[in-house]
Amino acid sequence: MAIKRREFLKGGAAAAGAFTLGFVIPGKARAGTVGADGLFKPNAFIRITADNQVTVVLGKSEMGQNVYTNLPLIVAEELDADWQAIRVEQSKVDPAYNWPALGMMVTGGSTSVRTSWEALRLAGATARAMLVSAAAEAWGAPAARLATEGGRITDPESGRSAAYGEMAAAAAAQPVPADVTLKSPGQFRLIGKDHKRLDSELKVTGRATFGLDVQPPGLRYAVVARPPVFGGAVKSFDASRAEGMPGVVRIKQVPSGVAVIADSTWRAIQARDALNIAWDEGGNGDLDTDKMLEHYRELSGKPGFVIQEQGDFDAAATSAEQVVEATYEVPFLAHACMEPLNCTVFDRGASGGEGAELWTGTQMQTADRAAAAGILGYEPESVELHTQFLGGGFGRRAAAWSDFVAEASHVAKGEPWPVKTTWTREDDTRGGQYRPMTLHRSRLALDANGRPLAWHNRVVGQAIDGFKMLGMVAENFDDSMIEGLKTQPYSVPVVNLEAHLAASPVTTLWWRSVGHTHTAFMKESLFDEAAHAVGADPLEYRLGLLAEHPRFIALLEKVKEMSGWGRDLPRGTGLGVAIEESFGSIVAEVAQVSVRGRNISVDKVWCAADVGFAVNPLGVREQMESGIIYGLSAALYGEITVKKGRVEQGNFNDYRVVRVDEAPAIEVEIIDSGASLGGAGEPGTPPIFAAVGNAIFAASGQRLRSMPFRLT
Repeated sequence: MAIKRREFLKGGAAAAGAFTLGFVIPGKARAGTVGADGLFKPNAFIRITADNQVTVVLGKSEMGQNVYTNLPLIVAEELDADWQAIRVEQSKVDPAYNWPALGMMVTGGSTSVRTSWEALRLAGATARAMLVSAAAEAWGAPAARLATEGGRITDPESGRSAAYGEMAAAAAAQPVPADVTLKSPGQFRLIGKDHKRLDSELKVTGRATFGLDVQPPGLRYAVVARPPVFGGAVKSFDASRAEGMPGVVRIKQVPSGVAVIADSTWRAIQARDALNIAWDEGGNGDLDTDKMLEHYRELSGKPGFVIQEQGDFDAAATSAEQVVEATYEVPFLAHACMEPLNCTVFDRGASGGEGAELWTGTQMQTADRAAAAGILGYEPESVELHTQFLGGGFGRRAAAWSDFVAEASHVAKGEPWPVKTTWTREDDTRGGQYRPMTLHRSRLALDANGRPLAWHNRVVGQAIDGFKMLGMVAENFDDSMIEGLKTQPYSVPVVNLEAHLAASPVTTLWWRSVGHTHTAFMKESLFDEAAHAVGADPLEYRLGLLAEHPRFIALLEKVKEMSGWGRDLPRGTGLGVAIEESFGSIVAEVAQVSVRGRNISVDKVWCAADVGFAVNPLGVREQMESGIIYGLSAALYGEITVKKGRVEQGNFNDYRVVRVDEAPAIEVEIIDSGASLGGAGEPGTPPIFAAVGNAIFAASGQRLRSMPFRLT
């Protein structure tokens, strides 16, 4: 497969979301420079030294989704590198690593592999071609005769052989090839096979550096007292008691509240508790999620903004044998990252230096650096951002307005030492940026054979503030409100979609798998209800509606086989199935649930995933497992409620997540369909909600249409 470099550089968004990353060749005619150490840097992603170490520079953030392994794997494949010699380095903020779709460095949307695939393959293949060219010149041999494998170049005819490091200096002097040939899948040696994580050793030995671990010399620590009510502000405060407490360095008001800087985080927290702050609640002191939900229910009974009108539901329903009607509700959800938000900022200009430095785990480097620069009064290029490992992201560290980075910049501005601003678990849980609360009112008209004639769905919810910030919200709806519904696979002749866009002061943000979290729950619960209404097996019923979608059929057949669907089960135990396409991938799941009284136990989950092609199957399986557990936490426990303008939940005691002893056994199979590359970080989450809900019905006869699931 030959790709011309100039054509590649001109490419933008290709089929199936294949966005390029901006392949950069330093200089006009040469690949780069070489120093005394024999450095060969042919592009923005690869560095090879004389000691044969290959470093892959990545612009994506590692937050457990395996990009530190999967992306270097792509480079190593085309480079024919020794996988054991690969090292990974986090890039600085640089346009070379931008996601062209947004024009900035971003990690999210299950796009890392998809948007990097072509760029990293081209990077590796270009470097390999230049190394071969250098060897051919040195040996007086035709380049076409030479072979590469395991980080070495060989000449089969002469028997000569050299490690890449030996040719690094000479390779740097070679012209950049106008085009290179990429491998066909049949030539892959590394891609498509299981590979353990390159960052595992660092993390299990405690040597990995997360944002909370950063300790530059002279570090001070800060926490911020923020308004307890959405939209609130500081009216006045008395810091006299706190100022006299041990270790307190400074107390100052910042836009988000009152900051306390001390010689330890614990002392900063103690001093914050001693502050006497009068808050202006800003008119939101009566905010109540129960009242919000009642309003949603009222709106759901009224015509909404028409998003899709494929036929006339009411006309089609006149000939229906029966109409299945149901309302599905999901609450606000927090991200519950294991590592609470934090950011360390050093305003170097305040101590006689230049510019500033930031250390944080972020999913939006470009936006965060720009926000910090604006607050500190520097050009973005004068602010160096060091991206750390993220102890969970799930969208929370991708706030387009850079809330926690901006706050930390305000706290550290003018201070002569680095300041780490840390959010406690309670700060994080109550700090806003939630998955929106959403309600779906749905009707499915069925003919005499039980097949759908028409479907009407009316959704009520908030727009995601992140989409608003990026100008991606329509006047009357947010596309995430109907994500996956306009393209759903079931054979339904008439589909009508409506929306009510509600407003509230509760701040919202994308949450792992975004709108699919509630649209898949609604859709897969509704079609399950339809199957039971006509006395059909829920899995077979779905298969009968998927004649035009062989990938969906293959996945359902696979989980049917894996789970032993249809087998006899003990009383109080049931199986539930769900399937969803999201982020370019399709995932089917069967959950086995046991119900004892009001207790729900998810015993096992079978998952079949089609991501097109799995670069690292082990990594895909791990992400499916992760997505399932994350979704289970929300399905069984997740709920943010507001009373008197205040979030009621604070820590893991009242915002529960699935614990080790509650986690089900999970079995994952990957189907290589040959389709375009899909994502893996998020698609495992959406099906689990309905799969568990449907299993609860099968086990108990109770149909639960709101989350978290609670039996009566």
